[in-house]
Amino acid sequence: MVSQSKEALKAAVCEEIERRREDILAIGQAIRRRPELGFKEFETAARVAKEFGRLGIPYREELAITGVKGALECGGAGPSVAVMGELDALVVADHPEADPATGAAHACGHDAQIAAMVATAIGLIGSGVLRELAGRVIFMAVPAEEYVELEYRRELRRQGKLEFLGGKPELIRLGELDDVDMAMLTHLTGAATDRKAGIAASSNGCIAKLIQFIGRPSHAGGAPHQGVNALSAAMVALAAINAQRETFRDEDSIRVHPIITRGGDVVNVIPADVRMETYVRGRTIEAIEDAEKKVDRSLRAGALALGAQVKITTMPGYLPQVNDPHLAAIYKANAVATYGAEEYTEGGHRGGSTDMGDVEHLMPAIQPFHYGGGGLGHGSDYRIADAEAAYLGSAKLMAMTVVDLLYGDAEAARDVLAKSKPRLTKEEYLGFMRKTFREEQY
Repeated sequence: MVSQSKEALKAAVCEEIERRREDILAIGQAIRRRPELGFKEFETAARVAKEFGRLGIPYREELAITGVKGALECGGAGPSVAVMGELDALVVADHPEADPATGAAHACGHDAQIAAMVATAIGLIGSGVLRELAGRVIFMAVPAEEYVELEYRRELRRQGKLEFLGGKPELIRLGELDDVDMAMLTHLTGAATDRKAGIAASSNGCIAKLIQFIGRPSHAGGAPHQGVNALSAAMVALAAINAQRETFRDEDSIRVHPIITRGGDVVNVIPADVRMETYVRGRTIEAIEDAEKKVDRSLRAGALALGAQVKITTMPGYLPQVNDPHLAAIYKANAVATYGAEEYTEGGHRGGSTDMGDVEHLMPAIQPFHYGGGGLGHGSDYRIADAEAAYLGSAKLMAMTVVDLLYGDAEAARDVLAKSKPRLTKEEYLGFMRKTFREEQY
C-alpha cells in the first residue's frame, strides 16, 4: 500500500537531484576531463564504484573487463528496471579536451550518461521513494559502446578476455542482463533539429570488416611489372563498392564507409600489404546481410582484377535499434510534463548504430535523447553546452520514468512487459552473433 501519490514521489526525486546539484556536476566534469577508450575505462569505472559505495548501493566490478553493476531493492517484489550509462570515449585527437597520450575525448556525451545514471540513483535513494515502489532498480556502467580499436579488441578476444567486441553484447553473453526486465539509457544531443527531449523510432545496426589485400612487392620504378599492386586492388574494390550503391534500397538505410588504414610502406616499392576497415550498416538484419554480400563480392573483384589476394575478417557489430513504444510513451509523458509538448520530438529512423539495439532485441528498452550538448557529435567541437541539462535534466526524466514503472505494484512495468515481445531469445541472439564471426581468403 503506497502512502504518497506518484506525482509526489516524482517531485521528491527531482528535488533531491536538484539538492545534490554540485555533487552531480562534479561527477560529470571529472569524467569528462579523464576520457578513456573502450575496455580501458579503469579510472571511470573506479569512480562509478566509488559513487555506488558512497550511496550504499551493493555492486560488482570488472564485468566485461570494466563494467560496474549495482542494484537497489524496492519495498515490494516486482520487475527489474536497468538505468544504463556508457563509460567510454572515442578518438578525436584534435579535440581541445583530448587525452594527449591516447587522443581519447568525450565527443559523444558519455560523461553525461554516467553522471545522469549516478544522479538517478542519488534521486531515488535520497528522496526515500524506493519503499513506495515494487521491484528492483539496476544501475549499469557499461564499457565499450564506441566500436573502435578493433585490432586491440580482437587481441583481447584471442587472449580469452572477451568474446564480443562491444560492451553490451559481452554483458549479455556473461548473463549480466539475465535479471533485467527492461532498460533505458539517455543519449545527449546538441543537434539544432532536436528539441529538449525526444526519441527516434529506430536506428541502424552494423557489422564490421577488417580487410587485407596481399600483393607482391617489387621496385616501383625499375620493375613494377614484376609486382602485384595491393593498393590498386583496394582501389578497384572501392570503386566496385561505390558501383553497388544504386542497388541499396532507400528504405534499408544502408551505409558502407570504408577507410584505408595502410596504403603501402615506402613510395618506391609496389604496395604488397594494404589494409582497410569498413562498417556495413542497415535498418534490419536482412538488409545488412544483403549489403555485406555485395561488399564481399566487390572486395574479391578487386583482388581478382589485379591478381592479388584478399583476406576478409567479418565481425558482429550491433543489432538495429528499435525503441519500445510502450516504454517510450511513459518517458514521453514525463518529458512533456517537464518541458511542454512543443519541446518533445518523436523522430523516425537514424543512420548511426549503438549496442543498445542488442538490448532492445531481448527486452523492452529505450534510448531517448536529451539536450545539453553542443557542436558536432564525434567532432572536435563537441562540448557540454548546458551542464545542468546534460547531467541533471536527463537524470530527472529517467528517475521519474522509474517511479512511473514501479509505483504501487509496478503495474506500469508489468503492462509494458505484457505488451512487448522480445525479437530474439538470448540463445538466438548469441547464435546470430557467433555465426557472424568469420574469415575468408580469396
